[in-house]
Amino acid sequence: MTGVGTVSPEGLKVQAAHRRNPYAYMLTGGELDTLLLEVGLRRAASVWKQHTTEELRAPRGTYPRPAMGFVLLDATAGGWTPNEEAVLGVITIGEGGHAFLPKAAAKAAAHRRLGRNNGEAVHVDPHLLGTGGFRYGHSAEVRGQIAAASSQSTDQDLYEAARLAGDFVDAVHGRHLAWEHEHGQGDWAAADGAPGREYRAMTDWFEPS
Repeated sequence: MTGVGTVSPEGLKVQAAHRRNPYAYMLTGGELDTLLLEVGLRRAASVWKQHTTEELRAPRGTYPRPAMGFVLLDATAGGWTPNEEAVLGVITIGEGGHAFLPKAAAKAAAHRRLGRNNGEAVHVDPHLLGTGGFRYGHSAEVRGQIAAASSQSTDQDLYEAARLAGDFVDAVHGRHLAWEHEHGQGDWAAADGAPGREYRAMTDWFEPS
């Protein structure tokens, strides 16, 4: 397995790995894995609490199992990037959590394609569901960050995905502020202070007279 893993204080196995690192200007691949593991541990605590809480005391109902799979998409990836290449990373919680990753991936991919919550689309407009698509479940988007989870009920999955997306956005924001403090207020998010290759290529053809 690539990435990192640990056991949560609640006794749940948590694993995290990135596929893309759009934040290489401030985070190494290992540091991004660690960040994903940190937000995963927060979800592990929530999953365990909601799984062990009595039905009448659980705000969203008792979770059926102490395991989940999460998929986060790269919020910086262009719309032309295939879904399988737009995955930022995955997080699994508990024994068998990895088995739910394809369902989480399907929710995230549909959200990216449709621009809205996958659950609303498949439940209200089944003509948007193609062969091989996942028939259930919600996805979440927080400030442009799409995340999806699977293993619990649809509303429970939605809650955990939204919390994960929010935690991840906040964590990246915190790391970025620390990077700015160290490197100063330059124009570009780059260690060398230069614009990205894509943006140079967009205007390199122009020759001023």
